[in-house]
This record gives sequence, structure tokens and C-alpha cells, in this order.
Amino acid sequence: MATNSLKLIVLARDQSPRVQQAWGELSDFLKSQPGTDLVAAEVTEDLQLDSLQADLVVVLGGDGAILRACRQLGEKQLPILGINHGRLGFLADLSSEEFRDNYQHIENHEYRVVEHLMYECRLIRADGSEERWLGLNEVAITAGASFRMIRVDLNIDGEKVTTYSCDGLIVSTPVGSTAHSLSAGGPLLRQNLQAFVITPICPHTLSNRPLVDGADCVYRLAVPEAPEGVLVVVDGQIRRPIACGDIVEIRRAPVTFQLARLPNHSYYRTLHRKLGWSGQPHYRR
Repeated sequence: MATNSLKLIVLARDQSPRVQQAWGELSDFLKSQPGTDLVAAEVTEDLQLDSLQADLVVVLGGDGAILRACRQLGEKQLPILGINHGRLGFLADLSSEEFRDNYQHIENHEYRVVEHLMYECRLIRADGSEERWLGLNEVAITAGASFRMIRVDLNIDGEKVTTYSCDGLIVSTPVGSTAHSLSAGGPLLRQNLQAFVITPICPHTLSNRPLVDGADCVYRLAVPEAPEGVLVVVDGQIRRPIACGDIVEIRRAPVTFQLARLPNHSYYRTLHRKLGWSGQPHYRR
């Protein structure tokens, strides 16, 4: 039995019957645990996470739910443990049954916290105004509703690298390398590497291949002839139109994503299971 109670925040914002049923069962389970202090639970977007203190944030849903929670935590990141009720679930890779079966370890703080690279994205408009976002997976510039091939200039640490003629360009963290970047032909990066991967989407020139560079570099993207409909997309959840003269800047964030892992977790075992390296990818139904 842990000497100190485990302080938990539980997020179950997905209103699907699957997630809400799982939250009902989990709520009853946690109430029966004398060593657990449920600091807050939320099924909507109203809770201000950056004002709360807890040992662990438990997120019910898929990886998208973790991305939203991570962004909402802002500059005060807390360790996150995901219970998968999405599809593949690279970050939220525990089932509800596995969570309950291992809860004695969790309650006793017998888990490790692995820190992962996050990024800060700035959209700098031609008129000098700007928006900023914190993200975990990737930033993508896409042709969107323009339905045209676009030209994307890539600049790293002030040096012009190349101009991609493509359907879009993705700048991804190692965590995001198993998401959109992977489907576009990008490499898998071990999640704790300190690097970014740049992956073109359907490049017109065969010599334009994915590029891996350091996490301390500053990446600048621009679309010098942006047709209407071109978008910058942050973690697949925030979308903004971009125009000629706008700059998208990506750099290492001042905080890291803190992922709680149980002692028996293996990154390659997760890849083997989720990507179906012995067969087909395992999707939840």
C-alpha cells in the first residue's frame, strides 16, 4: 500500500457510448480504491487543467484524446496514462481490463514517466499578427480544398533547404512519426529521440525524400504561391488557412510530454502489436 494517496485527474470527453460506459465502470472502480484521491473528473471541455495538481492524468479514448489533454495542460504538463477506446492507440495502449489488473502498481506509484519532445508552432501572418499552439504529433501544410499541387519552401536554422512540389508537407515529432507522417511514407522514430522528421505528401520529384534533423533546429515553412484552400493543420485538430507571405515556424517547446508507462511496457512490442508486423493492423471495432 502506498504511503501517500494517488491523486488522479480523469478525462473522458468523448461522448461515444463506448467511452461513457467505460467511464461509468471506471468511476465505480476508483471509488472502491481507498488509496486513490480523485482530484477531478471531466466529460466536457470546461475543466482548467493547468490550475490543478495531481500525480497522474488518466485519459479515456484514443490518441486524439491524449493530444487534446496534452495541449490543454499547456505549460504545466502532468504525467498522462491513456486507456484506449479509440482505434490503434500508440499512446493510449492500455485496455480498461489491463488498467484495473495493474491498478495496484499504479496506485503504489510503480510506473515510470518518459518525457517526449513537444513542439511550439507559430503562424506568422504577412501583416505581422500571429497565433501560437503547443503540440505533440505534427504540423502539416496541406493543399486542402485547393485540390492543387503546392510549392512549400523549407528553411532550417535560417538556411534554405529546398522547395517541395507536393500535396503537402509534414513536420513531425518522434511520437507523431507513427501517425500522418507514417501514412505518407515517413520513417518510424523511437519515441524518445530528440529529432523532427520532415515528410512530403505525394512529392512531384522522386528525389524529395523524408528528412530527419535535430530537435534544437528552427523549421520555417512557407507557400509562396498559396491558392485558396491551403491549410496549416496542428495535430490534426487545429486548422487555419494560410496565404502568400505567411510563415509557419516549428521549434522545440519549453515543456515535454510526460507519458506514464507500466514496468512491463515495451515500445517495440507495441509496434509489433499495433502495426500487425506479424499480420494485419489491429483495429478496434
